[in-house]
Amino acid sequence: MTDFSTFAATRRGFLGLAAGSAALAATGGAVQAQRVRTSARIVIVGAGAGGTAIANRLARALEGATITIIDGRQQHWYQPGFTLIAAGLKSASYSISRTGDWLPDGVEWIEDYAAEIDPEANSVRTLGGRRVAYDYLIVATGLTLDWDAIEGFDLEMVGQNGITAHYAGPEYAELTWRELDRFTERGGVGLFGRPATEMKCAGAPLKITFLADDIARRKNTRAETRIIYNANNESLFGVPIVHHRVRQLFDERGIETRYSHVLKAVDPQRKVATYATPEGDVETEFDFINVIPPQRAPQVVRDSGLSWADRWVDQGWIEVDMQTLRHLRYDNVFGVGDINGVPKGKTAASAKWHQPVVEDQIVSEIAGREATKTYNGYTSCQMITRIGRAMLIEFDYNNNLTPSFPGVIAPLEELWISWLMKEVALKPTYNAMLRGLA
Repeated sequence: MTDFSTFAATRRGFLGLAAGSAALAATGGAVQAQRVRTSARIVIVGAGAGGTAIANRLARALEGATITIIDGRQQHWYQPGFTLIAAGLKSASYSISRTGDWLPDGVEWIEDYAAEIDPEANSVRTLGGRRVAYDYLIVATGLTLDWDAIEGFDLEMVGQNGITAHYAGPEYAELTWRELDRFTERGGVGLFGRPATEMKCAGAPLKITFLADDIARRKNTRAETRIIYNANNESLFGVPIVHHRVRQLFDERGIETRYSHVLKAVDPQRKVATYATPEGDVETEFDFINVIPPQRAPQVVRDSGLSWADRWVDQGWIEVDMQTLRHLRYDNVFGVGDINGVPKGKTAASAKWHQPVVEDQIVSEIAGREATKTYNGYTSCQMITRIGRAMLIEFDYNNNLTPSFPGVIAPLEELWISWLMKEVALKPTYNAMLRGLA
């Protein structure tokens, strides 16, 4: 038997392990269970990571089902790569593929957007007017970036006057790198932060901040560079032990932290950002700013009646059971990915763990048996702290750290192994997830 801890402790061993894991995922890893016969009509709204993965899983698990996926996007974006693009480590093409390349045979892809979801009538209407009836609905729309909520800001500004926005897409991440490269050459004041809403990959604003610090140090301009991180509340990260660790690293590296500062407006001519604080608005001049806007459910979801009525009311996340991901009022509706109104889980790693739960719920019901799988809030963040180092942070609904490699990868240590998990192993694992194999 292989001694895993010794094997994984070497760079060559780790790379071999990552390749082996990807190969195992690509071949399914385990013997496929017998397919369940059904005539059920399943509609999936959204062909991002969550929608594509569940389409593949259900196509493999069910025989005779009519599976329809609705999404007008022609491009699939590997969003975990955006930070690497914004740091000049990858090109925009690294995160771009074609939506249709990931969808399984036998699944109908309606290349249009959902205009209306009617859970009372069990149907979805597209922008083009097509109405699709369902027996089961899976909402996998992801979320929308509310750029209009930042006064004075427009995506046309990105890549000019120190204004960046790597969350907007691969090309915008590449423009972000051009501005970050210029900023770290010259120095000045750099502003970073996160919105006050729930958001996808809450570690991403911290990663780009750490990388700006590291790049400036590599260029010997750190003494001329002031880096300010604006936290939306009194914490740097929702898990207390991670907050304390990030605060320690920020203090060691001279990264300034301002708590309860939420970006409200950007004036590109004056190069001034306005932040809402408990004491009133605060203006800060900048040479570089990374804009991450509030994030909400798409309007079609907010109009559907599927959202929570008593929480996240300004954001519209859907009302699902936090363990089963089944809607609490419409029991033939499920959520996968960022759209779910649960306390944790707006990461690709979370969406990966949503998949087997939703698959089990639907397939078990069709087969007439009890579902057994539940989601415990698992969320993972490869917290990049410098080029070549990261912390692999994994946690659950209760903020318990849940390391996948206990004794091998210490979650709060800056390790090259954790960096390789981000740079080398994550994308093959993600791709296997899209295929429904991981």
